This record gives sequence, structure tokens and C-alpha cells, in this order.
Amino acid sequence: MTVTYDYTGKVVLVTGGTRGIGAGIATAFTVAGAEVIVCARHDPPPPPVAGVRFVRADVRDADDLERLFSGLDRLDVVVNNAGGSPYAPLAGTSPRLHARVIELNLIAPLLVAQRAYPLLAASGGSVVMIGSSSGARPSPGTSAYGAAKAGLHHLANCLAAEWAPDVRVNTVVVGLAATEDAADHYGGKDVGTAIPAGRMATPADVAAVCLWLAAPGYVTGAQVHVHGGGEIPAWQHLASSDIS
Repeated sequence: MTVTYDYTGKVVLVTGGTRGIGAGIATAFTVAGAEVIVCARHDPPPPPVAGVRFVRADVRDADDLERLFSGLDRLDVVVNNAGGSPYAPLAGTSPRLHARVIELNLIAPLLVAQRAYPLLAASGGSVVMIGSSSGARPSPGTSAYGAAKAGLHHLANCLAAEWAPDVRVNTVVVGLAATEDAADHYGGKDVGTAIPAGRMATPADVAAVCLWLAAPGYVTGAQVHVHGGGEIPAWQHLASSDIS
């Protein structure tokens, strides 16, 4: 069965939409007929996503957000995708680094959603937060990132209650994902073997859930886990097969 969506006439903003999961989400909405705007701090790598308008903007910067939203007279969907973190163990790393990670992954999505609210309320639109499994389990080496994503999940629930019924707010909780940075991030290892589904999520997997959550409907305040069944815990590899 193939599920299709028609976003003709709708305007969709995808933050961090020039590469990886964000580019996959932008492509999916474009194919569905939407007018798609993506923003990022740097120009998109070639080839650009066909039919997508790019605006250079740092979502942590209030002036950049004002410039981004002042050019919009309609908005139906915001996908808060911009985020990420380097590997940064807490001990011995800069307080400024951790503050910037939290700013990017929690404060910026809050400010984007706040700025988008009047336009979304006028169109009966929705916000889709791109969360992470790091915000739902221990995240050693990226503690600030994991804490920020946990906060993002809670923020989405709060906004869903605060803005209902005018604007729906949902979260896609993404597990291990196959993007252009995956090989370096996971040290070249085939981490798909640690996932019950047998592979990492793709940008298309995440985009499919975004299309569903952004479509008009009843669902709000939901968290949809796109992680292929989760991650098999390390102790299972140590346990003997005859343990009951």
C-alpha cells in the first residue's frame, strides 16, 4: 500500500533543511506539492533540492529569525529539524560549548515555534519537532545534547496543550540514522546490527512520519519513535542463551 499526501498550496518551513534528515524532509514535502523554505547557517551543498527556497539564517539569532519570518505571509507547517552536537564529554569541555548545544537543540526550536505561532494559528497549521532517542535514554559523551532533546520532547507536549486546538505540535523521536555524517559519527561500524529492524533509519523514513503528523488531523502532543524497534542493549550480547 502506498500512502500519498497533497500539500499543494501549503507553505512549509524546515530548519536545518539543506542536508541529511532535513533535506530528506524538504524533498518529501516538495514532492507532495508544498512550497518549501529551508534555512541553515551555510549555503546548501550541491546539488540543491529542486523546488526548495533557501534562506540563510541561524535559528539561534533573533535578528535572523525576524528576517526569515518577515518574508512569510503564510505558513502551514514548521519542522524544527536544526540541531546536533559534537562528541563532548562533560569533564574538561567548555561551558560555552554545552550552552551552545542546548541553545541550538532546545532554545532555538522554542523561538522558531514562538515566532511561527501567529501564522500557524491563522492557517490551522502544525509544528513537528525532530527529537532524538538521546533524549529518551542515557547519552554519554553528548549529555548536553541528550538533555536538550529531552527538554524538546517536553516542550512539544507543553505547546500542544497550550496551543490546542489552533496549532498541533508533535515530535518525531529519531534513533540511529543513516546520513552523510553517519560513517564518521559511528566510527565506520555497522551499527544497524544493533537495531531490531536490521538497519538505521533513513531521511525518507523520518520524512514519511513528518508528512503524516503535519497533515490535518486529531493527533497532537504525540511522540512517534522512528528507531526500528530501538537499540539492542549490550547486556544481551553478554547473556547466555540458556538464561531464563
